[in-house]
Amino acid sequence: MKIAIISSGFLPVVDGVTVSGFQRLRRLSEWGHQVLFFCPDYKILENIYPDWEKYTGDIFPGVRVVSLLSNGLMGLGFDRNVSFFSYPYLLKELEEFQPDIIHVDEPERLFLGFLRVPGMRYSKHKDIPCVSFYRTNFIEYVDDFFPLPAAINSFIKLIFLKIFLYIYGSYDVTLVSSSVTHKKIIEMGFSNTEHGNFLGFETNAFSPELKAANFFEREYQQSALDQKVKLVFLGRLTPDKGWNFTIDAFSKLGEMIDLSAIAIVIAGDGPMRDDILHRLEALDIDVSFLGRVSPDKVPSLLANCDIHVTTSEKETRGLTVLEAFAAGIPVIAPNKGGVIENIEDGINGFLYHPGDQADFLQKLTHLIQDSALRESMGQQGREGVADYSWDYTVKNLVEVWETQIERHKAFKKR
Repeated sequence: MKIAIISSGFLPVVDGVTVSGFQRLRRLSEWGHQVLFFCPDYKILENIYPDWEKYTGDIFPGVRVVSLLSNGLMGLGFDRNVSFFSYPYLLKELEEFQPDIIHVDEPERLFLGFLRVPGMRYSKHKDIPCVSFYRTNFIEYVDDFFPLPAAINSFIKLIFLKIFLYIYGSYDVTLVSSSVTHKKIIEMGFSNTEHGNFLGFETNAFSPELKAANFFEREYQQSALDQKVKLVFLGRLTPDKGWNFTIDAFSKLGEMIDLSAIAIVIAGDGPMRDDILHRLEALDIDVSFLGRVSPDKVPSLLANCDIHVTTSEKETRGLTVLEAFAAGIPVIAPNKGGVIENIEDGINGFLYHPGDQADFLQKLTHLIQDSALRESMGQQGREGVADYSWDYTVKNLVEVWETQIERHKAFKKR
């Protein structure tokens, strides 16, 4: 099969879209498919990503990554989006490649760059299927990135919703990997959706056996963490990840426990970094900022922490939850969004009432103080991650593509 994928991002930027895109390409190459993959160009950010060239060109047999002219994304200095002027080049590459199907990740974000529905004009001209993948709840980000009066933001959200319904409604099918998010977008008005297990992680790479003495001193030159309960945060340091709620709640944590018994480990980067560091240090909590951690380092990092904390209410899936379970540690998260997909409250982690600091702190304190409960929850979490290997989830995606191709062929014969 010849597959063209247009993606909103790729490595060396590290997030759910980019890491899953890389693993998808690896499997497709191993299975003998030909892939033309489009993403923004990160050359201008080589001071941040000096290894950007590793992820462009012929990165696997049968797989070629094409970096498109790009612009800055919403003031985020570590990310890019495609440029309007790159679209003719994309069409030229598609014409030379002659794909059987086009797959588009985060078409709404790409639409903002291309100023058109990505891939649709070419797919209609060639009469081939074009599918989209709903990956991010962008509409919910309005309140985080546009600090405007509520009435104005409500109007902006309504406009965005109408645009997004038009964009996603243009595709043959819109794929979504979370049953929670699937239900949500149907309620929003999406009508061409298909839910499936399309996202995974390297299940074999994660294990509690990766826990090692003096791990943080050896790997990150962070001493005196071994005897502390380590709370790990993994992801972008942006407003949508719930950082204001987290820090406000932690300001009250000292009333419930001895703060010298815990350490906060933050793996990620973003525009809130300095603000988060300043506010947490003012609380006299031991904080270790690790910056961007490469995907291959995440399994050992999680295994050497004790609790994975996420306070984001806007995730479409929340793969870091699955990774934490595979590493053998429990999770605490809000009872909202895609993060709840695999969390059984009180069994493999805790779900707190969204926005309720008292509930969050009570459950977090319980986990911090009860090592036996953490171990029990960690063991329970590992039992539910087997069906999320990349081999399994990419196979599901390939089957959808093959079905769409056959449907188009059958329709042509009518």
